[in-house]
Amino acid sequence: MKLTAEQLAKFEEEGYIFLPECFSPEEVEVLRTEAEGIYHSDRKEVWREKSGAPRTAFAAHTYNEAFRILGAHPRLIEPVEQFFGEQLYMHQYKINAKAAFDGEVWQWHQDYGTWARDDGMPNPRAMNISVFIDEVMPINGPLMLIPRSHKHGTLAAGHDKQTTSYPLWTLEHDTVSRLVDEGGIVAPTGKPGSVLMFHGNLVHGSAGNITPYPRKIVYLTLNSVSNYIRKPTRPEWIAHQDFAPIQTVPDDALLDYARSHRLAAE
Repeated sequence: MKLTAEQLAKFEEEGYIFLPECFSPEEVEVLRTEAEGIYHSDRKEVWREKSGAPRTAFAAHTYNEAFRILGAHPRLIEPVEQFFGEQLYMHQYKINAKAAFDGEVWQWHQDYGTWARDDGMPNPRAMNISVFIDEVMPINGPLMLIPRSHKHGTLAAGHDKQTTSYPLWTLEHDTVSRLVDEGGIVAPTGKPGSVLMFHGNLVHGSAGNITPYPRKIVYLTLNSVSNYIRKPTRPEWIAHQDFAPIQTVPDDALLDYARSHRLAAE
């Protein structure tokens, strides 16, 4: 999947692009089923809210076949390779839950700020590309982005270890207000299978989810192979240290897996 010149220009200017319904309902359904199974496991990679509800599941591509295929899918890998002009490796892989009723806030932050401070990533030549596993609606805690905030570079941040179960390098309210005055706030919403691609320095966050509608999103953090992390401080299943370039699977690999999975269950 290649981006058009217009899409590349929009990404450069706004810091993100939204690609609706890139994956079929059949492909998404198997991912949703597998994600629920992972959330119900007692693996160390599953991080939970203070309530016990799942918050995020790390490194699913290393122990689940459906997510392994997704992590090497050309619809996700090729656009980022196109943008950076080189091969990629998987820096981080997570399935964020935003559980119904109990999904907590993700404070305003930049992803690259964490990758630089905690992992020793030299430059913001990495980004998240995400896949909606549930429908993301205005009411169930969508990701909120501040357009053009990536142009301000890596901003000063404090290490918040108290607000939620997940420690995060967060921004001061005054900084967020100034950026919003300049760029506003957008919250991309859409059907399962939609894809959101955003710059590592784009400021973003999300409110809690008090609705009955879960909001699962898979995030692939793809890093340029030349930009591998130098001083990791986090466990390998959070910040990966296998810097081998990702070899993509055939475009129909996830669909084939979904169909074989369905037949096996019948």
